[in-house]
Amino acid sequence: MPIHEILLAFLYAYVACLAFTLIYNMRGKFIFLAPLGGSICWIAYNLLNFTGNDILQNFVATMAVALYSEILARIYKAPVPMFLIVGILPLVPGAGIYYTMEYCVSGNQIAFGQSLVHTLAVAGALALGIVLISSLFRFCMLFWYHRKKKKQCKKA
Repeated sequence: MPIHEILLAFLYAYVACLAFTLIYNMRGKFIFLAPLGGSICWIAYNLLNFTGNDILQNFVATMAVALYSEILARIYKAPVPMFLIVGILPLVPGAGIYYTMEYCVSGNQIAFGQSLVHTLAVAGALALGIVLISSLFRFCMLFWYHRKKKKQCKKA
């Protein structure tokens, strides 16, 4: 992927997510920080195009935006969903949901089943990526806090 296409993808994802910060009524520096998560996840998604597996792409991109959200939430003492919801927007399988419903209404049961399974797999990859990073981050923070507290007790 050429560098100008990567930069354009970064810019487009940023602008799209920026619009949602206004819809969600975010204030101050969060208006500009939250859309960076969407840009990061979209770049991660596009960099994994060589795999040919969009479920893996969604999973890794979700892990990237979840990590970004966890870090920013700790730095700015803000809730994680504030960054995560805006950041994950480029990955939401809106077209998959639309086509699944279209196949259902038109009576095309085979295409409906295939589209439903694929859309659920993408949604599951998103959920699994968020849960995995959130759990690992909380475990690491707990370990770090416990270790820090243990060192303070030894000094006293």
